[in-house]
Amino acid sequence: MTEAKISDADRDYFNGAIKTIATESSVLVSSSRYLNHAPLRALIAQEMLRRNGPDLPNTAYIPEVAQILHDLEDMHEVIGLFEAEKARLPRFREWLEKRSLANFTIAELDHCLPGTLGARIRDFMVSSGYQLDLFFQEVKVVNDFTFYLRQTALTHDIEHMVTGFGPNHGGEVALLTANMHAKARYFHPSLSAFFSRIATYLKAKTIMKDGLHYPEAMVLNLEAEYLGAEQGRNWAYPLMLVDWRAYVDHQISDIRAELNITPVLPQGTWEQTNRLCNEDDPHYGEPLLEAAE
Repeated sequence: MTEAKISDADRDYFNGAIKTIATESSVLVSSSRYLNHAPLRALIAQEMLRRNGPDLPNTAYIPEVAQILHDLEDMHEVIGLFEAEKARLPRFREWLEKRSLANFTIAELDHCLPGTLGARIRDFMVSSGYQLDLFFQEVKVVNDFTFYLRQTALTHDIEHMVTGFGPNHGGEVALLTANMHAKARYFHPSLSAFFSRIATYLKAKTIMKDGLHYPEAMVLNLEAEYLGAEQGRNWAYPLMLVDWRAYVDHQISDIRAELNITPVLPQGTWEQTNRLCNEDDPHYGEPLLEAAE
């Protein structure tokens, strides 16, 4: 067996331009505020390299990483980007000024007819026992930024419903990717990057873990990324800007047509895909794919 060995010639090719910069610092110091943050370094290394064991689920430490990333933001710059884009994008300005939170309750959706978005949201809350709240639950809406935090946390599951990208391994990757593409096409690159900061982390750690530990999940990951990008680039505008309260009595099929949410996968696609990489799943390790002939 030939040993895989990196040669000096390989190192010269890739590392030849590296320069050593002297410093009097007694601790690690970098031009990256992210690399300088020791707890973030440790968490990202762990979360990109570990397995999704039954003792530590796939979702572990997302709140901690999200908090650190927010703490490291240059908020003066972010608020400046908000103001600049409000001046350029009337829909973004209206969304922020209206502050229509999607904090639905079961009772207020009781009237919604079958097939409507409201009925789907109500069924989700009744059957799962969950509310739509999944992040930034204690944030009070007092300005544009806090509305953005609350609303985008509330609408994640609604986006699953209208895109058809279900809450499963494939669907999560596809929805992350769709949102990133839609925002990149709509907003200034700097604001788009801010809006996708946590999504970038989630995609990166998922790709790394799938590639290292879960080969079948990695095949799925690539498919989901492709299909998510295809749909997200077709959206009329980023779904974060939709006032979902205005759509509760609309048929989901009509919403998809109006917002150009297409193509939509057949219902149930990727439904069993958590078992490809979540080792706490009772069916973990059971294959889904068949080898090509």
